[in-house]
Amino acid sequence: MSEGEVVTAPRPLTLPDGRPAMAGWTLDPGLRHLNHGSFGAVPKAAQERQDALRAEMERAPVVWFATLPERLAAARAEIARRLRTDAKDLALVPNAGAGASVVHAALAARPGGDIVVTDHGYGAVTMGAERLARRWGSRVRTARVPLTADAEQAYEAVLAEVDDEVALIVLDQITSATARLMPVERVGAEAARRGITLLVDGAHAPGLLAEPLTGLECDAWIGNLHKWGCAPRGSAVLVARGPLREELHPLIDSWGAAEPFPERFDHQGTLDATGVLAAPTALRFIDDTWGWDTARRHVDELAEYGARVVAAAFARAGTPPDPVDVGMPVPGMRLVRLPDGLGTSRIAADALRDRAPAELGVEAAFTSFGGLGYLRLSAHVYNTPEDYEHFAETCVPVVERWAREARASAAGRAR
Repeated sequence: MSEGEVVTAPRPLTLPDGRPAMAGWTLDPGLRHLNHGSFGAVPKAAQERQDALRAEMERAPVVWFATLPERLAAARAEIARRLRTDAKDLALVPNAGAGASVVHAALAARPGGDIVVTDHGYGAVTMGAERLARRWGSRVRTARVPLTADAEQAYEAVLAEVDDEVALIVLDQITSATARLMPVERVGAEAARRGITLLVDGAHAPGLLAEPLTGLECDAWIGNLHKWGCAPRGSAVLVARGPLREELHPLIDSWGAAEPFPERFDHQGTLDATGVLAAPTALRFIDDTWGWDTARRHVDELAEYGARVVAAAFARAGTPPDPVDVGMPVPGMRLVRLPDGLGTSRIAADALRDRAPAELGVEAAFTSFGGLGYLRLSAHVYNTPEDYEHFAETCVPVVERWAREARASAAGRAR
């Protein structure tokens, strides 16, 4: 934010009865919650629905599990409708990582078939790809995509690693550490032309993107409902189209193994499925209270405001003044550069995340990319401009002190 520039704060959202939107959640009022993108936050309405379902399950477990597949099929249908995809292509999985594991397990062995990922990929999913490569006796190729790359540059960076030896591409739709989009539609079209399997990691997409699957050609797509969808944790989807879908099986073999896709995923032994059954309640809560279009517009405006306010506070202390230039920005998420010396690796960034609640009174995401540290802001409807103003005024000076201490410690070790 340049000196003298005025950025208008978006008006906070309220519940229909006039209370702040935060009153619809049970988040600790003693903390500022600026990291919705990691684990989400479940509104009271969905918590109450899940509690009621658990109580029903415990009253008559035999009846519950006998009727569970039918309940899950109904939940699948509503979730598919909201994602604007066909229910016959959508299976329920515990999280995006589980969905990726299902895909990796289903792919036919292709000795020497290389796998392409990017340097923005989510670590757990990339580790699964590395394990698959070891099983195949192949290698993982990492496409280096500059943070500032636009759609064309990102596409070219990915395709530079693709040749006739590549059997699988794993590509984020929205990257976790760097809060940017990837050109999954263009890569998908080219992968299909070449006969290469494409797995799209859309973990952050449900709720944040209005139509994450429209116009996307891929063999499998995974998305978490617990992030912007605000569903209870353990709620995610695996969407599969084409021949691969018939090879996909749940990670747990159960009595539905002989069922077709996706019905076989509705049988998972004695897993507690109340979270995913409550997911439609969470999605409806946002829709009925504000409407998803309004919610998405609000969180994007709020994230932009927050990034500018926080970046300006860091600038006054000498850190680069503007929100980070991301080539394909994503709505609702922004990056702000941390002072030099902080977040230089994933482990260092996680350490900042872990100390922030106690020392800053904030739940926040600290990430690392290319040896630089970032504060990743991810807003939701319960956030307000005051959350970011508080961080700028109260937390930035503490973070600057952390940076001075880190630089002094590094200098001491270098002597």
